Amino acid sequence: MSDREAMQAERDRLVQEMIEMQKQFIARERERGISPKEYFTATDGMLKDYRSIYMDKAMRVSEISRQLIADTKA
Repeated sequence: MSDREAMQAERDRLVQEMIEMQKQFIARERERGISPKEYFTATDGMLKDYRSIYMDKAMRVSEISRQLIADTKA
């Protein structure tokens, strides 16, 4: 597997993980609602680190995408 293929595979895996996180969030929200306080200050459960984990994944996807574009232009 080339470096480019490895980066594309990582990006695809991260996107799928993000979609699964969104599905879980939506299901939880529909089940019993999520208050703004709970969203920002949860200390356990699915919401505990949701925002930071999701942001880390999103930033990595962005980083990989920029690298793939830069490699294409080079």
